[in-house]
Amino acid sequence: METTTATTPQYAPADFKSEQSVRWCPGCGDHAILNVLHKAMAALGVAPEKTAVISGIGCSSRLPYYMNTYGMHTIHGRAAAIATGVKTARPDLTVWQISGDGDGLAIGGNHFIHAVRRNIDINILLFNNKIYGLTKGQYSPTSDRGAVTKSSPYGTTEDPFIPAELVFGARGNFFARSIDIALDTTKEVMVAAARHKGASVVEVLQNCVIFNNGSHSIFSDKDRRDEHTIHLRQGEKMLFGKEMEKGLVQDGFGLKAVTIGEDGWTLDDVLVHDATTPQNFLHQQLAMMDGNELPLAIGVIRDVNALSYETEVEHQVEEVKAKKGFSNLRDMILKTTETWTVE
Repeated sequence: METTTATTPQYAPADFKSEQSVRWCPGCGDHAILNVLHKAMAALGVAPEKTAVISGIGCSSRLPYYMNTYGMHTIHGRAAAIATGVKTARPDLTVWQISGDGDGLAIGGNHFIHAVRRNIDINILLFNNKIYGLTKGQYSPTSDRGAVTKSSPYGTTEDPFIPAELVFGARGNFFARSIDIALDTTKEVMVAAARHKGASVVEVLQNCVIFNNGSHSIFSDKDRRDEHTIHLRQGEKMLFGKEMEKGLVQDGFGLKAVTIGEDGWTLDDVLVHDATTPQNFLHQQLAMMDGNELPLAIGVIRDVNALSYETEVEHQVEEVKAKKGFSNLRDMILKTTETWTVE
């Protein structure tokens, strides 16, 4: 349990809310995510003036308007680039990046993978509704094969990106997943992401009630979610089901879902989750489960320590300044380049 002292700043979710009227469609999953983000920031105890929220373009990217923090609504696909610059220039700030699946993985895909690869200490919230909502219902990089949309009236003929696969392919050190209706889980992973030193990616499965309603219903419907999702918790058995009667076990090089007490399977056979081990093979397997033969994993899947980009840049700058003997830009120019005196 976390404890606080008399000197620890105390914040309420309202401290992070702006006076702007929230303009998303009624029933949009973005409302829930925004509400949880306010609560997560209050729990973290980082002052609003020490927080920056950066977004690109899209429905989710309106979020900085609703934050009583520093923020910037940038251009399409460039949120990760701007967030990287902010964190490198001001490593004392807590930086959040808000992107949708289109903004973050289509035009912004290159920036996304390199922010993860560099391990810049930003918290990337990826709202995944498998559609372009703001531009009225075109299919996105995460739309399922065969999806019928405004730009694919006869169904898409391509396979989607899986965000987790991109994160692991880019050597990511933190990946978590939640669902817009799972408020406690979403807060849990947001707080964990902010406390992780380095690039953190939180994928939130979000419902677009207008253009892709029910796209995540197998994971969000009360009657089905227990059988199709598993909440991974550090140091706990990988159990799921309405009665927690099912578990994940090792099956050769893969994973298998079994029912405890059937076919000789016991609780001892069920794997224990460890998000902190550097080896990422099991983490990747867990993150790639899709809710069919194996349940979709939610919670913190990977959380591994590694050197962060902005810290290494800061150290390098200090080393070079000490070695070269300059402390400002004028000294650097005069001491590292040829100069002439014009009389």
